[in-house]
Amino acid sequence: MIQYLCMRPETAAAQKSRVPEKPYGQIRENKTAGEDATMEIEKKKEGAKLTVSVEGRLDTMTAPTLEKELKGALDGITELILDFGWLEYISSAGLRVVLSAQKIMNKQGSMKIVHASSEVKDVFDITGFSDIMTIE
Repeated sequence: MIQYLCMRPETAAAQKSRVPEKPYGQIRENKTAGEDATMEIEKKKEGAKLTVSVEGRLDTMTAPTLEKELKGALDGITELILDFGWLEYISSAGLRVVLSAQKIMNKQGSMKIVHASSEVKDVFDITGFSDIMTIE
């Protein structure tokens, strides 16, 4: 499996100034693979709109958690926003989850990715995902 490493050269302060504060609700953590493989997911639902903020690493160990969270939350959703402002790393397993969500949303509404770092956007460009997804 090919993994895409997204290095973020910014300081934490610079990153915080670029990404808005996270106003969402409960945080869920996945630490099944040790401290290095962590991801936090925050969901905010407003009617038929769902915003999912992902922080940390979206890789082989954490992608199943995001997939489960999305599949359980997409019923009745017509607008899905994936906020990747705090995403540090995305692997091919993470890309598969994003593509799966896009396929579901193509049938029932729309999906867009927001606040992705330039490194994550480069991964979407290289893999061709930017041609089939809305990335802002």
